[in-house]
Amino acid sequence: MQKLLKTLEIRDPVHNYISLTEAEKRVIDTRTFQRLRNIKQLAAAYLVYPGAEHTRFGHSLGTLHLAGKLAEHLSNKGFMSKEEVKLIRLSGLLHDIGHGPFSHVFEEAVENIIKKNHEDFTVWLIEKSEVGDILKDEGFEPKEIINFFKRGDFKTQIVRGPVDSDKMDFLVRDSYFTGVEYGKIDVHRLIYGMEIVKNELAIDYGCLYALEAFLLARFEMFKAVYYHKTVRSAELMLANAISLAADYLNIRDVKEPEDYIKMDDVYVISKLRGIRKEEAGKNEKLRKALEIYRKFELRDLLKVAYEKVIQTKNELIAKILTRSGVREGIESEIAEKAGVDKDFVIIDTPTLPSIPYMPRDESLAEVSIVNTKNGRAKQLGGMSEFSSLLDILKGYLDVLRIYTVKEHRERVSKAAENILGEPFLSQKVSY
Repeated sequence: MQKLLKTLEIRDPVHNYISLTEAEKRVIDTRTFQRLRNIKQLAAAYLVYPGAEHTRFGHSLGTLHLAGKLAEHLSNKGFMSKEEVKLIRLSGLLHDIGHGPFSHVFEEAVENIIKKNHEDFTVWLIEKSEVGDILKDEGFEPKEIINFFKRGDFKTQIVRGPVDSDKMDFLVRDSYFTGVEYGKIDVHRLIYGMEIVKNELAIDYGCLYALEAFLLARFEMFKAVYYHKTVRSAELMLANAISLAADYLNIRDVKEPEDYIKMDDVYVISKLRGIRKEEAGKNEKLRKALEIYRKFELRDLLKVAYEKVIQTKNELIAKILTRSGVREGIESEIAEKAGVDKDFVIIDTPTLPSIPYMPRDESLAEVSIVNTKNGRAKQLGGMSEFSSLLDILKGYLDVLRIYTVKEHRERVSKAAENILGEPFLSQKVSY
């Protein structure tokens, strides 16, 4: 197996320069990976933040970069071999290779159609596409890389954990490209403050402030970008159009990697634009998909008719948040009371698959805080014992929204208030 020899440098606006090995370069040059250039990181956020045109391609390179920095830091401390550092870099590079068109929006659109998420497709593409062949040719076993997504120890947590290279990159990258200032975090302080306790990543007490800044950045980016009401309006419309046109987009026909590789943002847009009037006239779903997409393209978006801050301890609300069948029932009830078509009433909650990130992550409370002395880390306790921020943000109340078309806004608002109670305006919160 080759040495970790850097053969290429890529100029990145977020991390300055990202160095690659020959094996990594070969993986990146595949059609399977190049496809990520045509998948927007933030789906429809560009309709609100014009700079948010960045892609899964750049994010994957950034995750490789930060995963490599953290792995090398831990390797220098004796926690892993140089061979494992190579595998972790590759796992960071490939962690999002299975994302569908418009990233998380695609998952929401097809969750009841193909029963797979981007993580399932990631494993499938690593094993079955040209990527697996190149990895083997370079001396790596694809299953070794896949195992880093599944094993559950500190090595997995480098790419998929409470404080991982994936989140560190997308926070700073999304902040940079949207122009929103809230996602700026000190990634290097976090990386070089990492220790290992009980086979899990831990943070040195001296870096607690950087961890708190990370927590706040996640929360503020969620409010400002990921759950922004207009961003969500556009994404819900896009997801609805994709779902209605699923058969026309051949989503059910994905059998081989080649079938999936062609599916990117450009493919979906060109297919939706290409729906002919005669086709739409014969197929009600296609007619609606075309109508929704045309409104999306003209930025004629759904409007918020009702917004309510909710306690997730409430059993009914918890069901609305987590169960699609319950949401659909409430949507139908509101539509009937408002006297509108049920397709014109859409409930949005922070638990839907199209939301890339939830601010309340209970796993952060379990992150160990340690005191490092003479090269040895002693566990002091969990983050919840040292930071009041976790308790404060636990008081964060989920926001349930109901969208409709502008001409039905007043009627849907009154119907929703009648069924779900007083809306958002009666509550003193910052959102």
